[in-house]
Amino acid sequence: MIITEEIRKSILTRVTGYLKKVSSHSLNPYVGCGFGRSSCGVPCYVQHNHWLTKGRNWGTFVDVKLEADRVYRETYKRESVWARRGGGKFSIFFSSSTDPWQPLEKKYRVSRALLKAMIDLPPDKIILQTHTADVLEDKEIIVKLAKRTSLRVHISLEGDREVLPGLPPPPCSLDKRIDALAKFSEMGIETVACLSPLYPLEDPEKFFSRLALVGVSGVIIDHFIEGDGTRDGSRTLKTDLPDIMREIDASSVELLYRDKIAKIARRFLPVGISADGFSGNRKSVLS
Repeated sequence: MIITEEIRKSILTRVTGYLKKVSSHSLNPYVGCGFGRSSCGVPCYVQHNHWLTKGRNWGTFVDVKLEADRVYRETYKRESVWARRGGGKFSIFFSSSTDPWQPLEKKYRVSRALLKAMIDLPPDKIILQTHTADVLEDKEIIVKLAKRTSLRVHISLEGDREVLPGLPPPPCSLDKRIDALAKFSEMGIETVACLSPLYPLEDPEKFFSRLALVGVSGVIIDHFIEGDGTRDGSRTLKTDLPDIMREIDASSVELLYRDKIAKIARRFLPVGISADGFSGNRKSVLS
């Protein structure tokens, strides 16, 4: 793993494309990801962003954005004014192309410092997105921040299987991630389980019932088709994931599978689909 420490002039990125429905800005405390060689790294769409990877193989590098909290404070006024003009909201997706609580966060605490800065200078809304229960290490800070702004914790689960045959293990066990959702829910934090990308499920009714019982606020279902930044899922089709999914359930590689699973999920929880779901637009069976 190649680790590079960098001080940058900007930390808040004005969003385009898929994320425009979700937030005004994305915030990535790192470039690259220490989870890149885990199961989530196989289909990760960021590996196709040559501007970020600069020819490096996904999972082999991490650039650490040192002093990101200072840069946030210095650019807060400019970016919040830009976002709020015309009645808009200054909203942050944390993060869109890396995991804020990846292994190096234990050493550098870039994400922790940013959350502390946001308590002083809060956005109108923030979404915390992660694949790991390590987000619980900052639970006290997150609870404080939730008193200052609209905040949601999103934890990626992908499905109800610990791992798909042929994929490397996940960065964090399924039980630990569901337990993290339960703990945040108990603290009064809005929590969302993200099936992104959606894996073939073994027992959807049991899975969504379990999520409802632990108190999650809703579910996002995001198939690799329409969910990897391309209309037809062509980025993901270059990886091993579709073939692995097809071996388990041939229908799971079709967009109709997403709709089938969403229909089941709505019996138990509000459900959002793809970008609409990430933006907070979730519908229940009664909607």
